[in-house]
Formats: sequence, C-alpha cells, structure tokens
Amino acid sequence: MALIEVDGLVKHYRVRKPGRSVRRLFTRHSELKEAVRGIDLRVDAGEVVGYLGPNGAGKSTTIKCLCGIMAPDAGRIRVAGLDPSRRRLELARRIGVVFGQKTALWWDLPVTESFELLRAIYDVPRERHRRRLDELTALLGLDEFAHVPVRQLSLGQRVRSDLAAALLHDPQVLFLDEPTIGLDAAAKSGVRRFVREIRARGVAVLLTTHDLGDIEELCDRIVILDRGSVLFEGSVDEALGRYAPHSRVIVEFSRDVQGTIEVPFADSLHRRDDRQAEIVFKRAEETAAAVTRHLLDAYPVRDLRITEPSIEDVVKSLYEELGDRAGGAEPARG
Repeated sequence: MALIEVDGLVKHYRVRKPGRSVRRLFTRHSELKEAVRGIDLRVDAGEVVGYLGPNGAGKSTTIKCLCGIMAPDAGRIRVAGLDPSRRRLELARRIGVVFGQKTALWWDLPVTESFELLRAIYDVPRERHRRRLDELTALLGLDEFAHVPVRQLSLGQRVRSDLAAALLHDPQVLFLDEPTIGLDAAAKSGVRRFVREIRARGVAVLLTTHDLGDIEELCDRIVILDRGSVLFEGSVDEALGRYAPHSRVIVEFSRDVQGTIEVPFADSLHRRDDRQAEIVFKRAEETAAAVTRHLLDAYPVRDLRITEPSIEDVVKSLYEELGDRAGGAEPARG
C-alpha cells in the first residue's frame, strides 16, 4: 500500500533580479523559477526510498510539499491518505520528521520532559505514550541520557532522541533528512539499525542523504533528481547496472608474463607491469567467476582481487554526466 503518492508535482518560486539602474533600486523585479517539475513518486508501507541529488535539485521543496508546509502549484499529493496542504494538522499526527542539523526538542529541557511536551501536543493517551516510549528507549538506548538537558547531549545522542521524538505518536510515514550527518561510525550504525527496524514494522521512510553508506545499507529504491526533474528511479542494483556496469579483476602473476594477455571476456585490459594487470568486464556479459577461471587456467596466477562497483561509483558517474549542473555537496562515504 502506497503511503506517499505524488503525481505530476510542480512548484515554482520567485527569484529577485538584481537592479542595474537607479530606477530598479526602487522597484521590485523578479522572475519565476521552477523548483520541481512534474515529479512522480511512490513510497509503500515498509519501504525505504532514497531521495537523492545535488544541492538545489528540488529535494527540500518536495519534502515541504509532502509535509504541507508548501502547497504545490500543480499535481496531486497524498501522504497517509491525506492532502498535505489541505489537512496539515491531521497529517501531522501521521508523519514524523527528522532533520540531521536541527532538533525538535527543547534545548534547555531534559529529554524526557521534551517527550512529555510532545505527548501533550499530539494528544497521545498517557498509557499509549508510556508503552511507546519504553519501546523506543529499548530500541535506541535512551536510558543513559534520558534526564540530561538536550543542550548537553552529544550529536549522536541528540539524533537518537530526535528519532524517538519523531516516532512517539506512532506515525505511518517518516521523513529523514541527512539523519547521520556528522555522526561517527558507531552512531551511524545504530541509526541505520533503527531505521531497518521501523521499516520492518511497516513505516514508510523517505530518506534524503549524501551519505552513500545510508543509501547502500537502507534503501530499497533510489530516486535521483537534478534541477527539479527525476533522472533515475529504481533499485540500487539497477543504478549500478546503468551507471556503473563494469567490474574489475586485479591479477598478480607468480612470474613475468611477456606479450599480450588474452582474456576473451574483457572490455578492456591494463598492464601495470609484467606481473600485474587489471581486467575490466561488463557484468551483464560475463561473470567474475568466468574471468577468474580463465586467468587461473591460462596464466601463473599468484593472487587476484575482484573489485565490484559501489553506489559511490553510480553517483560519481551520474554527476560527471550532468557536468556543471551537478554542483553541490560531494558524496560522503559512511
């Protein structure tokens, strides 16, 4: 069942044009820009979809429309069965939002008191709130800092607290914007483990991130945007097949191998020296097992290593394809 449905989303915004004359100092001139143009999107219950692209691609505008903060200029949106711009208050009870750089908690209050304020805001019955808080505390390990003021929390503790805050009212849909930004490896692992857990419980998750570890470990599908349009939608494997179709075998020989190395399945072959070579082949045409079998049968192999592409290769390839249009944040490895 689709919990996020977007058909033909269009949103414009006005950009002020700089004045070039004295008259323009006293009059306003602006032009209409298209932030998103005809976007279609589906996210099912129990699915994590990565919503990716360079800065300015239209990700934030889309999420603001999905949350009801902005009304679309054209198109149809349904989130948990509701029109966000028309039923924003009702929608707030069905969605959770986490921004990695911001917090929904009260800075000077202990974490538990922030949770109690959120309980009152969402009008959650006390017994239901207690059960949900106990569950989230166990999943996220909140006990150690539950009574600490938010301003004294580490970044990892604050993100865990924000995840709990976003899910205290048991929403059907969760929007995550850069949830692991700035976290160390252990904290990232904990956040990702939690996202997998809530996905298994049927929550629909829309994830925006530049962290390639988040994408590889969490996303069932990815949607890649640029300048407000969808460039790619599909699984990570489909993205690898389209934008990073090659694998590599690095082979080291036990003695010098003179002359040409023959590998019938190779798309290209690079000699490093008489004892090392790199064979590049398309996964759609041949398997790594067949390539290595041929090398072992035909040459004195001392060692070999297979290098498969990652989602980082996909993003790099896509950004290279976009050229100057792909300016913005560099992909981060996590």
